[in-house]
Amino acid sequence: MPPLDPEEFLRQDLLGFPPYTMAPVTTDDFARIIKLDANENAFGPSPRTVAALADFRHWHRYATQDELLPALARYVGVDASQLVVGNGGDELIDWIECAFLAPGDTIVNCPPTFEMYSHYAHIIGARVMDVPRRADFSIDVDAVERVISPLPNPPPSKTGEGRVGVKLLFLTNPNNPTGTPMPRADIERLLALPVMILLDEAYAEFGGETMVARVPTQPNLIILRTFSKWAGLAGLRVGYCVAHPRIADQLRRIKSPYNVNAAAIVAARASLDDVDYLRANIERIIAERERLTIALASLGFLQPVPSKTNFILCRVVGRDSLVLRDALASRGILIRAYKSGMLREYIRITVGTPEEDERLIQDLKELT
Repeated sequence: MPPLDPEEFLRQDLLGFPPYTMAPVTTDDFARIIKLDANENAFGPSPRTVAALADFRHWHRYATQDELLPALARYVGVDASQLVVGNGGDELIDWIECAFLAPGDTIVNCPPTFEMYSHYAHIIGARVMDVPRRADFSIDVDAVERVISPLPNPPPSKTGEGRVGVKLLFLTNPNNPTGTPMPRADIERLLALPVMILLDEAYAEFGGETMVARVPTQPNLIILRTFSKWAGLAGLRVGYCVAHPRIADQLRRIKSPYNVNAAAIVAARASLDDVDYLRANIERIIAERERLTIALASLGFLQPVPSKTNFILCRVVGRDSLVLRDALASRGILIRAYKSGMLREYIRITVGTPEEDERLIQDLKELT
């Protein structure tokens, strides 16, 4: 009898599925490199958060997200019944798509944007309808409306071609990886469409705008937020969404019971007790972002895109963006570059500390 081939039991449509690729960096490397490739907070968590983690002694116990909800509700300004906490924003994207999408249903995506929206949709077997952004990276609102607005006489099938079966529209404000904000008027216009909207506000603390106040009166709006960026907790993975209580309840029903680990809960609670310190860090990052933007533009071969995040997208002029990325990597500086699409001539640089950014600028000058 021939040996069992486990591949025969795998989903055939996912064979060869492209993985999300990351730089091959270990935790031992963090002290040796300048890591400007993943939009992390260069200033890290607050001292109160570090102390809370050091003092905690109950790592052998399970923890639940419920204890985090009262403080988080006060920070966000909503009722706790509208909040669901996840192991990073990625997990919440996965749950939300599982809650709304069946195989054959459709999401509308506006690339270039965060890759995980389409990643999870493909895994579910949903259809991804891309509405590309304009040359300035703004959303083509007219085009989005055309693909979502109901047909005059729609066929009975929920999952047919064209505009039928669209369930989720993904918007990001400010956008990743471009750093560009979305006008509030455009968001309001799209909220009138017959579709659920996931508005990713991972960088809202840097952009200074949020649509959270619209959630109680707009049941088709779900807002995604995270502690990774503003609170410096990327390595602990704490994200949350704000949604209508009925949607939040459904998400809690399908999530795993102990999805957020105890360290993440301890760190998030301590961060919410030290908001003033973290807001001061946000202001430092914003000021450094503006200084770095000017310095990058002065090099002559980089054209920064105005950003409302903690990173800067730059068009590379007169040289190959991937070669530039690799040259910096050989010097211990990691940035992000792109192989295709609208971003193939661009690099993305996370705002570092002033010392890290000075080293980056000096190395870029040496590479001219």
